[in-house]
Amino acid sequence: MKIKLCGLFQNCDIDFVNEAKPDFIGFVFAKSRRQVSAEWAKAMRPKLSSVITPVGVFVNESVTTIAKLLNEGVIEMAQLHGNESEIYIRELKTRTKKPIIRAVQVISRADIEEKQDTVADFLLLDHGAGGTGESFDWSIVGQVKKPFFLAGGLKADNIEQAIRAAKPFAVDLSSGVETDGKKDRGKILEIVRRMRNE
Repeated sequence: MKIKLCGLFQNCDIDFVNEAKPDFIGFVFAKSRRQVSAEWAKAMRPKLSSVITPVGVFVNESVTTIAKLLNEGVIEMAQLHGNESEIYIRELKTRTKKPIIRAVQVISRADIEEKQDTVADFLLLDHGAGGTGESFDWSIVGQVKKPFFLAGGLKADNIEQAIRAAKPFAVDLSSGVETDGKKDRGKILEIVRRMRNE
């Protein structure tokens, strides 16, 4: 089971993930309380362990901006949370050849069905708008054609249940490894240790 820890925004967060070694981390470039600048991400990238894949999180960002960050190696994957069309995703893939994650706001099974045939490489199934710390009904996931990240309200006390119910390729945590809105080293180490022992 792969693990993604999203929303790193402080220098110490890099130290925490380097110690824990999740598979992926997320830099949020979209407007959010965890938003980071391209400059900050560029400065942090060389400090990130080579075994961790950095993912950029975007909402309706220009293809040019995302392609530049991917091609410069600041991030290795792009995660799209806006109204990006299939034409947009194709254009991005043409310009970078790097993997794309298409986020889906899951209210019902129909939301997943609608995005099954995307040209993106992965789906990310999240509760509503994302970043809410709320989870959705994992039992509606069913069969999904593409490998997917499961997000939304995941934390130490529900993650095993979520994995059993949805069978994702990876789990994606943000607020679940925070205390008072900041990444918590203890929670990060605990969740990665727990997942690695699965």
